[in-house]
Amino acid sequence: MSKLDCEQLGLGNGSVAWSPNYIGENVIVGFDCNIGALSHIGNEVILGNRVRVQGGAYIANKCVIKDDVFIGPNSTLLNDKYPPSGDSEKWMPVVVEARAVIGGGSTVLPGVVVGENSVLAAGAVLTKNIPPGEVWAGNPAKYLMSRMEYEVARDE
Repeated sequence: MSKLDCEQLGLGNGSVAWSPNYIGENVIVGFDCNIGALSHIGNEVILGNRVRVQGGAYIANKCVIKDDVFIGPNSTLLNDKYPPSGDSEKWMPVVVEARAVIGGGSTVLPGVVVGENSVLAAGAVLTKNIPPGEVWAGNPAKYLMSRMEYEVARDE
């Protein structure tokens, strides 16, 4: 059994990616970001400051990830409602607002906004916008609790 060799690639601004991965053209990467191995960051994606993208994540072209966001392993952010449209004018990129958390193995459908300081639970399928400060879970994802309740439960 062989070990997958990972190499740290400097992206500037104190940001790194762990190869192998794909980082598309015209990607903007903020300060102190970390992109895990086997991730796919599509063309024209914007990553804010201190974004953490775990291994195996897929972020489609033109998605916007704001500051201090955590994207769990094997998460998928889509942009094409009727694939394969082949027409980027029809794409509806995902927007993840500041301090949001995307749980591992979750899927976010095209055009959805993940609200500021919100949480999408692991394995969830998000089909509509999450308001700021809420935690959603399930398939399709639905309101579970407030972020404040989540923080209390996490710290117990």
